[in-house]
Amino acid sequence: VSAKRLFPNFSFMDAPFNAQYYKEGHPETETTYMGCRTRVMGNVNGPEIATGRGNNSFTTINLPRLGIKHGMLTTGTFNETAFFNELDEKIEVVVQQLLERMEIQGKRKVKNFPFLMGQGVWIGSDKLGWEDTLEEVVKQGTLTIGFIGLAECLKALIGEHHGESEKAQQLGLKIVSHMRQRCDEATEKYHLNFSLIATPAEGLSGRFTRIDKKIYGEIPGVTDREYYIPVYYHITAFKKIQKEAPYHEFTNGGHISYVEVDGDPTNNLEAFEAIVRCMKEAGIGYGSINHPVDRDPCCGYSGVIEGHICPKCGRDETKGEYKFEKIRRITGYLVGTVDRFNNGKAAEERDRVKHG
Repeated sequence: VSAKRLFPNFSFMDAPFNAQYYKEGHPETETTYMGCRTRVMGNVNGPEIATGRGNNSFTTINLPRLGIKHGMLTTGTFNETAFFNELDEKIEVVVQQLLERMEIQGKRKVKNFPFLMGQGVWIGSDKLGWEDTLEEVVKQGTLTIGFIGLAECLKALIGEHHGESEKAQQLGLKIVSHMRQRCDEATEKYHLNFSLIATPAEGLSGRFTRIDKKIYGEIPGVTDREYYIPVYYHITAFKKIQKEAPYHEFTNGGHISYVEVDGDPTNNLEAFEAIVRCMKEAGIGYGSINHPVDRDPCCGYSGVIEGHICPKCGRDETKGEYKFEKIRRITGYLVGTVDRFNNGKAAEERDRVKHG
């Protein structure tokens, strides 16, 4: 089904950081992911389950900005101490902001959320009255720190990203594990569920890049595109999976690894399955495979349409009112056109390379 329709994605229950929560016969302990990546499992205030909970708020840190300010591409040397000091400052700002947002949410009443709280969907809300506030029950949710642009950050810091050298990979893991450690420390300090997410960046991918380019100019490999995330980098499917898998362990608020393949994967299901099995063996928590799915809305053909002629009915889309749908995935959403998305996401989809 996934080879034909792009969904379902794959949530790997036997990844150690997912398996630790699983109790046989209790499906609520199975780690489930929101379509584009959000994950809610660990809980210091109640049962560690996926149901009846959610991510209350998250705020994203712009890693390329820190890389530009403290890296060799702009300063001539990588000032590691200054980089991590400012990263800690940004994390603390985000922690305080998330706490303030949670305080505001907690002062709302059950009647403000008639479905989620009024019908007892959220854990503990079934014990509240219509006029009760939510301070205690919202503690079941998570407060999440996100990051974007790790590859561009590494490029700015040392001239290579984690796909290009083992040195960059180790630095990338050091940065992300440091952020996770700060989340764990905040969890212990405030007794709330702080977590770390690799941000989907539906809007920020282009927005942060535009802001940084305006301030620092066009820096090769960092701000020279319309988006952050180097989808244009050529790498094999298996190597990409193996490079990204270690980061899933640290990003307990959400993660996903995508592989792009060309053509119609239903013609080679063994290769499709081999990619999924590689994800499992590498320790991926959540993964998916992107491939082109084209559709003729007139005859209903679904597959790969080369050019302007439908292979089923022979219709030429250039000579009629109805165009072929080009189904693509944009940050978890399946769309028939990228026209409604911002320039950054449209450019990112256009530049994606296929992973052999």
